[in-house]
Amino acid sequence: MLTIYSDDHRLHHGAAEFYRGRLVPCFEMPARADQVLDRVRSAGLGAIVAPDRFDRAALTRVHADDYVAFLETVWDEWSALGETGDALPYAWPATGLRQDVPPDHIDGKLGFYSIDAAVPITAGTWAAVRSSADCALTGARHLAQGGDAAFALCRPPGHHAGARAMGGFCYLNNAAIAAQHLRDQGHARVAVLDVDYHHGNGTQSIFYDRGDVLFVSLHGDPRQEYPFFLGYADERGSGDGLGANRNYPLPWGTTGTQYLAALDAAIADIAAFAPDSVVVSLGVDTFVEDPISHFKLESSDFGAIGRRIAALGAPSLFVMEGGYAVADIGGNVAAVLTAFKDA
Repeated sequence: MLTIYSDDHRLHHGAAEFYRGRLVPCFEMPARADQVLDRVRSAGLGAIVAPDRFDRAALTRVHADDYVAFLETVWDEWSALGETGDALPYAWPATGLRQDVPPDHIDGKLGFYSIDAAVPITAGTWAAVRSSADCALTGARHLAQGGDAAFALCRPPGHHAGARAMGGFCYLNNAAIAAQHLRDQGHARVAVLDVDYHHGNGTQSIFYDRGDVLFVSLHGDPRQEYPFFLGYADERGSGDGLGANRNYPLPWGTTGTQYLAALDAAIADIAAFAPDSVVVSLGVDTFVEDPISHFKLESSDFGAIGRRIAALGAPSLFVMEGGYAVADIGGNVAAVLTAFKDA
């Protein structure tokens, strides 16, 4: 299994995020990727390569051009004010406010292009985000050229980023960018399986009205869990995408046995879709020790996830998403990938 990784992820290291009424150290930190890389290397999964650079057009296939331009220039606009700390949004265009006119001032732009205050912008954020997307695109190209499996060790993660908004530690939607690239390279049907604890709201919204990309997600019930406002079971897609969106919201306290039963149903959805390739949003924050999640999966459950994905028999790209129990993240990721490879 090819692994794609870039040291550029370390250029993004936010000082704090707003969480439950206070600023706290970021849960999403460089040590996450470092731990995963170490365990992937020690597991001997295969070659580890740097990503190739892709054109900006690969990003704007799923993201709005003005949003990508915002990410490219936000730090310069912020620092022009004389600010030296991280940029964080503090005002948002909620229901009843204008959502069609981006403000001129950077404080307004930060809110206009975000869904929460868990997206600190630093001097190195854009370089890290761009490299993260390149990791996913390199993995997608590997599949498009006949490869059977790849792991894009993306950081920052991406599945909460919508076509025109950042949120939940995510800036560019790596999984969606990869899925679109596979479509553009001739894969007629692509499935995205999101096994992160949190619903991939960005990925769902990007593909919601399309029938060529199936989105299937297992996640904490939005009645209880972030992102709260998307991820319900009755969201089945619209227009050409009706039926191509499947959500499996699960309650706090879900065990490995319960989770794997839901995953079996999700795998059946994907098998019925008969995709040319599968993109897996690989979050391991379903782990019992994760500090911001409420599922009860043990380390032994992650191998079972990998084996079920392998049973699909489709070329598969794993794209790194969440997982915040830093000491355990590498082992849990390696368990998924090793089980997939050995199945």
